[in-house]
Amino acid sequence: MLKGLAITPPVLGRISIGKVVEKSGKRLPEKDDQFTITSQVQGRDGWLLHPLNEELRHAQEGKLRSIPVRLLFDEPELNFRADYTLFDRQSGRPICVGNGETCKRLCSDGMQSLPCPSPDACPLAKGNACKPYGRLNVVIGDDDPLGSFVFRTTGFNSIRTLTARLHYLRAISGNRLACLPLELRLRGKSTRQSHGTPIFYVDLTLRQGMAIEEALLAARQLDEARQAVGFDQSALDASARLGLSNGAFEEDSEDSASIVDEFFPAPNEPSTPPGNTTSTASLAEKLEARAQHLAASA
Repeated sequence: MLKGLAITPPVLGRISIGKVVEKSGKRLPEKDDQFTITSQVQGRDGWLLHPLNEELRHAQEGKLRSIPVRLLFDEPELNFRADYTLFDRQSGRPICVGNGETCKRLCSDGMQSLPCPSPDACPLAKGNACKPYGRLNVVIGDDDPLGSFVFRTTGFNSIRTLTARLHYLRAISGNRLACLPLELRLRGKSTRQSHGTPIFYVDLTLRQGMAIEEALLAARQLDEARQAVGFDQSALDASARLGLSNGAFEEDSEDSASIVDEFFPAPNEPSTPPGNTTSTASLAEKLEARAQHLAASA
């Protein structure tokens, strides 16, 4: 296993509730009120649709607002990883990843472990550069039991809801999370900050029309059937845990540029005055200089 390379669950496609559009010469994220399932291939107009997108959409009269899924792992943290993440918008690479207590930050002299006060209290996170960032891997269909579709989000509502659901579902199923028949469901809410405009977020529930007793029985039967043929769920979870811990950052340079466009767009900032050469410095260099300045003034 290559050291420093996080081994993530195999991805067959993406699940999103929005897209990136071109406006005034800039690539900006645009929210939607339904799911879209895409492949891993991009064309001129964005990500190419996965065949499952039309198949599931047709069954829901055009609006894809629920997706039947299963999970790969019994451990909630393996299915859904969430942390505070700061990307370098120039290179598209992650620079700092933390959990609100500690973080791993890429500096000029290598990787450092530092305290993480969360974006609200971190002077390096100004301009909404650092956000909560979650990745959920789910299985759709039966063609590839170890291949997944990834849903990415920087929304607190989706992160909070998915985290709670995963832990609750694991508890009530007797640690049979990977055997439960589940579905991703799109929900909406309005807040004072949204001025009455609906905000859409993702929930994870039992399959629609299935009573909890029926779902739990189905999970137990599937678990027993898998054990009978030698399927080792505990070993699968252990292998995934080892792979994810093999690298400091989960995202690689191939995917992170498109992730920055969709989830970490640059704020509207005034242009740099002529002759100001600081704009050519990388974000890592700026972060390190800022940290040294704060340490000197403390």
